[in-house]
Amino acid sequence: MRIEYDKEADALYIQLREATVDDNIDIEEGVTVDLDEKRHIVGIEILDASKRLSLEDLVNITVQNLPIEKVRTPDFKL
Repeated sequence: MRIEYDKEADALYIQLREATVDDNIDIEEGVTVDLDEKRHIVGIEILDASKRLSLEDLVNITVQNLPIEKVRTPDFKL
């Protein structure tokens, strides 16, 4: 997963997984969901992000209940 903010375009993109985008659906004005060829969600684009989200929303991310025991790597330590 990757979250990227483009200040110049004022666009926030949340990439859920690496895949080729085959199609997209406009959920509402300025919010688009990207889909792969099997219509699974690849990412979400939010235009005019600074108008839709506060600066606090854009810079503070909370991850809850992440099953880290399932994603351990050799270098990962609790």
